[in-house]
Amino acid sequence: VTGSTLKENLDWWEHSERRQRFKQLLLDQEQINADEVIMSPQQAKARGLTSTITFPVGNIAPEGSVIKSTAIDPSMIDEQGIYYHKGVAKVYLSEKSAIYDIKHDKIKAGDILVIIGVGPSGTGMEETYQVTSALKHLSYGKHVSLITDARFSGVSTGACIGHVGPEALAGGPIGKLRTGDVIEIKIDCRELHGEVNFLGTRSDEQLPSQEEATAILNARPSHQDLLPDPELPDDTQLWAMLQAVSGGTWTGCIYDVNKIGAALRDFMNKN
Repeated sequence: VTGSTLKENLDWWEHSERRQRFKQLLLDQEQINADEVIMSPQQAKARGLTSTITFPVGNIAPEGSVIKSTAIDPSMIDEQGIYYHKGVAKVYLSEKSAIYDIKHDKIKAGDILVIIGVGPSGTGMEETYQVTSALKHLSYGKHVSLITDARFSGVSTGACIGHVGPEALAGGPIGKLRTGDVIEIKIDCRELHGEVNFLGTRSDEQLPSQEEATAILNARPSHQDLLPDPELPDDTQLWAMLQAVSGGTWTGCIYDVNKIGAALRDFMNKN
């Protein structure tokens, strides 16, 4: 305890003799230049490095989603740093069913896998690493994308878009997708923005405009088989409900006490 503020301590450390000595030891013993490990944004950009993640939006994810854009196979990114995939959806209500189709060669290059009902209210927002791991070991796996309202771990690779909001069980558009839908994914890995959109169906002679496609998707009912996992623990259900009341997958990740209180008071007044 120094009695100084954090800023004062950091300012002292930046110019301290001890810090300079340890930087030199790191260079002498490990051949690592400390100034090339932690870099300013300007230094990183000059060396061709970018931020790790992008947050795509679109008519499938109006509240947002996330993709680890640096984990996309570099051979799938063009000279402008754009990952682009337009393909036909194959929709699943569980990771297990998607894995089954992968194992039985029912997935082909160009497909876009969509796993729904696995967000907070469905399965507690499970980690869908098994699918991404399976795709990684397929010769054509880099040509398959994944969209889900579940989450990924840090070791997931490929064009995997997760945390889609609103989640399917909250009435989100992702829960209205059907096998045979045409989906377009655009990820700018340099400017760090992206889109994930429903364009129409495979049977359409001519795809509708973006505005028309959005209206078509929003007018659909949610998938008829969407249900929460019957074994979802009580505490997980409570977490999902508190998050939903607070604003959903993205806004609700920090509880809004006022919204939660208002919802409880409204419920009590009606009962």
